[in-house]
Amino acid sequence: MPLPYVLLSAAVSLDGYLDDTGPERLLLSGPADFDRVDAVRASADAILIGAGTIRADNPRLLVNSAERRAARVAAGRPAYPLKVTVTASGDLDPGAHFWHTGGDKLVCTTDAGAGRAARLLGGTADVVALGPVLDWRALLEHLHDVRGVERLMVEGGGQVHTQLLQQDLADELQLVLAPLLVGDPAAPRLFGPGAYQDGRLRLTETRRIEDVVLMRYEPTAPGTGPVPTPADRHWLRTACELAALCPPSRTAFSVGAVVVAADGTELARGHSREGADPVVHAEEAALAKTDPADPRLPGATVYSSLEPCARRASRPAPCAELILRAGVRRVVTAWREPDTFVAAADGSGVLTGAGARVVVLPELEPLAKAPNGHLLAG
Repeated sequence: MPLPYVLLSAAVSLDGYLDDTGPERLLLSGPADFDRVDAVRASADAILIGAGTIRADNPRLLVNSAERRAARVAAGRPAYPLKVTVTASGDLDPGAHFWHTGGDKLVCTTDAGAGRAARLLGGTADVVALGPVLDWRALLEHLHDVRGVERLMVEGGGQVHTQLLQQDLADELQLVLAPLLVGDPAAPRLFGPGAYQDGRLRLTETRRIEDVVLMRYEPTAPGTGPVPTPADRHWLRTACELAALCPPSRTAFSVGAVVVAADGTELARGHSREGADPVVHAEEAALAKTDPADPRLPGATVYSSLEPCARRASRPAPCAELILRAGVRRVVTAWREPDTFVAAADGSGVLTGAGARVVVLPELEPLAKAPNGHLLAG
């Protein structure tokens, strides 16, 4: 089930503390970065914070630029993104700025908290009960399917950021590092203890903004089961982009593939007709660059823009078999192979029949098809 793109946004001091460190709030960013945050808010369909942040900071969470609000309206969007808060108890201050500024508001809570929140807020906000406990995946599905949220900006607090990262639900972390040392042992840290993804996050951008530094990170560690993670979507998008590098052909699909270890390390990538080989397939090209004895292969995931082939005339072994021989037991793809060249192709069936797991992300199918439009027309 598609979920919104979830962007976590936070500012921290050099010693890792958030900017709500006492009765007089310590502002870690400056005017230029506040304007950047305003632009990110304007790009979002919804902004989410925890109820604790409302109590501690009493934020308005507005798009402050009149020009950006006008641009949203011109594009057919409301002037302000939907404002969302999460609370298990429903204990909310009806006098907080959050409820009386901006556009629509939504409270996501538990069955027990819904009645209390509704009584406190009256008609100020919509209240949605998500079950006996807070379920982040159900919350994101509601935002996407019911509220039409494609891009969600999460501004805190630390518990919210922690839970989304630990549950593999965050697509991006935008972290601003301020040149301050707080040194207060009671000050809240950005993330709490617990289990996070294996390996390292991928740094996608660094930018100096006055005296602070913006760093953007993406998760890298593949999922382990049938439910796709943000890292799965990132890697499969990379595979689809590799397909655009293929020399055009009237007799074969353009496909990209990436092999990624369990800790998020890229082991190899390839694309169809790579190099001087006019018949090489993407998965074949990528796996040829790995060491067959690499102990990371059995825990790796192969990302392929098109379902790995089950039969082929150009080589003795189809790609589904090559993947199984390599020891890989998880494949993520965007597009099931049509009958264009091979009738009733079923690489997924070959893989699952041998005990591998195949995850299909249909939301990326248009990207996988893009370099193959000339084969699909009509």
